Amino acid sequence: MVTASDGSTANSFNPKVPRTSEIDLSSLIAAVPDYPKPGILFKDITPLLANGDALTLAIDLLADFFRVTESDAIAGIEARGFILGAAVASALGIGFIPLRKPGKSPRPVHTVRYALEYGEDELQVHRHLLEPGMRIGIIDDVLATGGTAAASIELIEKAQANPVGFACLLELGALGGRERLARRDANMPIHALIVQ
Repeated sequence: MVTASDGSTANSFNPKVPRTSEIDLSSLIAAVPDYPKPGILFKDITPLLANGDALTLAIDLLADFFRVTESDAIAGIEARGFILGAAVASALGIGFIPLRKPGKSPRPVHTVRYALEYGEDELQVHRHLLEPGMRIGIIDDVLATGGTAAASIELIEKAQANPVGFACLLELGALGGRERLARRDANMPIHALIVQ
């Protein structure tokens, strides 16, 4: 069965018609201890991506969420958010917008700088891809502390577009990312296919 958000918060997504499956998506997430440094338990989603049935199910479920948000386009966070985001956008018949790390965009960009546990980082988006009022769904592979997700929302707003939902494949619940996003926007729908 797919492990999903429990629906206990106002900004959780629950499909009207729950899907059932014999595929246990959470069993396809590998835990890699001490990567990229000692004390960190890295969650590797590549076994799930490599399983065609599991990938198809994940994309279908994520597309269902963004269909409800009536997104005009899907923005994916570099790098693994690109894999999921492009597939979801294609399933919905809408465009995909990459949110990039610095130095990778050859045209004028909007930029947001944000703090990480170990320093700072930036997200950028080409200015010509977002128009005021566009409804943008945001997707990433993992929601951990919520710093990058919050920066992506700020970046969409900087372009005067409307972030209408955030979804991910895996949420690391103990790290508080959902709560951080809810503090930023209590009405933002947040959806995770797997919560660990």
